[in-house]
Amino acid sequence: MKLELDKHSNRPLVEQLVESFKEWIESNGGGGGSRLPSIRHLAAEHGISRNVVIDAYERLVAHGLVRSRPGSGFYVAATAPTALAKVKPQSSQLEDVTNDMWSLFQADENHLKLGCGWLPNHWRESDDLTYAIRQVARQSRSGIFDYSTPLGSLDLRGLIQERMRLLGIGADADQMLMTGGGSHSLDLVVRLLLAPGDVVFVESPGYYNLLGLLRLQRIKVIGVPRLADGPDIERMEALLAQHQPRLFFVNSVFQNPTGSVLSPAVAHRILQLAEAHDFQIVEDDIYADFQHDPSIRLAALDGLDRVIYLGSFSKSLSSSLRVGYITARRSLLKPLVDIKMLTSISASRFAEQVVTTMLQNGSYRKLTERLRTKLSGQMAATLTLLKRAGWESFIEPAGGMFVWVRHPAIRSSTQLVLYAQRKGITLSPGHLFLPEDDDSPWVRLNVAYMNDARARSFILEPAGGRAG
Repeated sequence: MKLELDKHSNRPLVEQLVESFKEWIESNGGGGGSRLPSIRHLAAEHGISRNVVIDAYERLVAHGLVRSRPGSGFYVAATAPTALAKVKPQSSQLEDVTNDMWSLFQADENHLKLGCGWLPNHWRESDDLTYAIRQVARQSRSGIFDYSTPLGSLDLRGLIQERMRLLGIGADADQMLMTGGGSHSLDLVVRLLLAPGDVVFVESPGYYNLLGLLRLQRIKVIGVPRLADGPDIERMEALLAQHQPRLFFVNSVFQNPTGSVLSPAVAHRILQLAEAHDFQIVEDDIYADFQHDPSIRLAALDGLDRVIYLGSFSKSLSSSLRVGYITARRSLLKPLVDIKMLTSISASRFAEQVVTTMLQNGSYRKLTERLRTKLSGQMAATLTLLKRAGWESFIEPAGGMFVWVRHPAIRSSTQLVLYAQRKGITLSPGHLFLPEDDDSPWVRLNVAYMNDARARSFILEPAGGRAG
């Protein structure tokens, strides 16, 4: 067994050791049952600490690649080849989505994640959050150890009810279901209301994780172009003459990735079409707290008859503190709860109580007020920089995180992504956001990362991404 370790690398030795063992196991067909070198022997052979070897072996055990036999040593697990096997994707499009997510989450921490969908860590405010965490830990033993109730915390649902009232959405607490974030909400809705072969309408461009989820469930996805004021109604009417969708997924506020906001006229027409063609609407409103002055919501106009409304605290508060919710007519709540209990038992009681504490003491309201101001300023500065550098913006959003842009000298965003990688920047190619998966010159930028010098240099000198 030959292991390659570089003591002068910035990469920790334990990570190098784990990766070397993984490669050896994979290249040797798993070698189930093979005994690994003893801790003492391996440490002496490579001149490294025994603690490094112990840590590496424990990580391999945790990944199911190695088994510990007390008094005997460590052995390659018989199931190791399965643990390392590549998962066969449903389609090349699905693989593109998951590969892009892998690249975002596994990118070196020194990479600038200019195309990601969350706020940078240095924007996060931890004082109020850690105070709420301490409060829950001190005052609620059940919050630390117990499952939440099937619908989720009644106190939190009551607070959300008031927040929704400010958006013009009338709903009782028993019309709400707490989830583990926006993606969990989408998954529950898809599982309940769709079957393989069903047709759904989505926005184009749109949220690529939703597109991947729908493809995973073998749903037929039809894209409706997103314009500056919402979905293209004329195109939607033409598509309805050809297809009968079960659902239409839409962002009302700061749409991902264009940053556009739904206008009242378009909102009313969408509801008229839903009534005439008998489909339901999933209104994904996870960016609601980034908006200064509330605009129209489909759920407010519809009274939750045909609209299923989704919200989340994960974008604004913490990506790790997964708290979202679904609000819908009562007849949908019980089957949604059934699926939630079968697939995840419950959402996090602890996370729900932390959010409840921050809503009750006003710290969440103050935090989002500061975030809105900061994002609006950053958006204005980004748009000015893009215009100076000759980029084209789809629209000029008033706030939110995203701007959808292209450079006139660049024909394919894939080339732009590769150029960005060479500059230590992570972007997602534009085709991932399109249901049609067509090549596209457009890319999504997250304005919260634009203060970084690498981002400014990339915007001002995109020549490396030109098609030639």
